[in-house]
Amino acid sequence: MRRSRDKAPSLTASGVNVAFGGFKALTDVTMTITPGAVHGLIGPNGAGKTTLVNTLTGFQTPTTGQVGLAGRDVGALAPHELRRAGVARTFQAGRLFTGLDVLDNLAVTGVGLGHSRSASEAEAMKLLGWMGIAHLAEQPAAGLPYTDERRVGIARALMFSPEFLLLDEPAAGMSEAEASDLADLIRLVADELGTGILLIEHNVGLVLSVSHHVYVLDAGQIIEEGDVDVILASQAVRDAYLGADQEAA
Repeated sequence: MRRSRDKAPSLTASGVNVAFGGFKALTDVTMTITPGAVHGLIGPNGAGKTTLVNTLTGFQTPTTGQVGLAGRDVGALAPHELRRAGVARTFQAGRLFTGLDVLDNLAVTGVGLGHSRSASEAEAMKLLGWMGIAHLAEQPAAGLPYTDERRVGIARALMFSPEFLLLDEPAAGMSEAEASDLADLIRLVADELGTGILLIEHNVGLVLSVSHHVYVLDAGQIIEEGDVDVILASQAVRDAYLGADQEAA
């Protein structure tokens, strides 16, 4: 199932600025999401994380700067156009179609991507089986336990193997054991599917446990980036995020 990293494009932000009136939500943000790797994005509340995710997925147009996919400026594309181009996301709220069962939630996505109903159902069952949740296929989405709802949301985003997956607070409300299971799934998606992942999370331990590269956002700016050792050694990160989190504890 794994795609070649060499042939897959990168998803990039280059000097991205987003302003709402006089308020600068993002200032000169530059990042690269590469195939087959997990990239973490952390930062305190109000840092601009959701605005950045929205900008990378077509829900927010950058004021200036460029969102690039395979060297093409895609900053003006609509969300559905970016999804068809290979950029998928989840949301902090599950946003499942509660009137449908799990299989239909995934199949609707496939149809929306231009595939037939039968092909979409086949892809959905293959994906649910690969994730170990095929037993949920006929379960109503409205009655799913919280953790299963999150997993189905990820499955829906993975329909027909997008190049990139942006996960917006997927572990919110999860227990430590549930977050550990989620970490295993994230690694599996990157390793076996070759998907480039951007993980946006308040659970810093989860981010550091799975990420190859971490970006730290504070007041709309990237204040640090690097591997886990770089992040843990950074005084700027401790001051802006980790230190504040530890003091609150």
